[in-house]
Amino acid sequence: MQRQEFNQLLNDILKPHSIKDFCPNGLQVEGKNEIKKIVTGVTASQALIDAAIDEQADAILVHHGYFWKGESQPITGMKKRRIAALLANDINLFAYHLPLDIHPEIGNNAQLAKLLDIEIQTGLEPVANSVAMKGYLKTPLNGDEFAARIAKVLNRAPLTSLVRTSKIHTIALCTGGGQGYIDLAAEQGIDAYLTGEASEQTIHSSREQNIDFFAAGHHATERYGIKALGELLAKEYGFEVSFIDIDNPV
Repeated sequence: MQRQEFNQLLNDILKPHSIKDFCPNGLQVEGKNEIKKIVTGVTASQALIDAAIDEQADAILVHHGYFWKGESQPITGMKKRRIAALLANDINLFAYHLPLDIHPEIGNNAQLAKLLDIEIQTGLEPVANSVAMKGYLKTPLNGDEFAARIAKVLNRAPLTSLVRTSKIHTIALCTGGGQGYIDLAAEQGIDAYLTGEASEQTIHSSREQNIDFFAAGHHATERYGIKALGELLAKEYGFEVSFIDIDNPV
């Protein structure tokens, strides 16, 4: 498939125009025109680029790309080395941030919910395309039981603040760095909140508002949307796709 056609295909699937983001979504670094072999991963790190070079990939497709609002603009140091490697090997870089978080089927929230047996009902925010979602556990569990499920499924023990004595029925979630939504979840009377990261104030919010909290890792909670997108591209469009998980404990 030609590069521009592939970019349009991704835009049709993920609809980046529907949400305001902190970075450009779509093609970020231009490479060869013909795309057959794709490497997917969470972040366009040097390790992922090196792996894509070894795989002789035509394109890299990630959740965390480049050119974030507020970052230093000069292409020097680490940024220069990454982009130079892409250009030297004629590899395209495509990145989709919030559009991949919110997609109702292959998005990070949807895929994590599916893995943890959570039924998503609607957005947590009273706006269209809410980044945080809310729903319920199909089988209610207490905090320790749900933490054990997370550890088993994600192969990573979550950081927890378990303050309730009753079982979790309702739950809100936002993969990655979504800890700031805990207060909104508490205001809506939700039993528990799941995200990737925690801030110092998050634990106080959990304790003082009686809402169980689980931080399961930014990387660990966001592996599954990009993986699902790659699987869709392979199954429906015939691309050769490899998901490469670069370990990250955060």
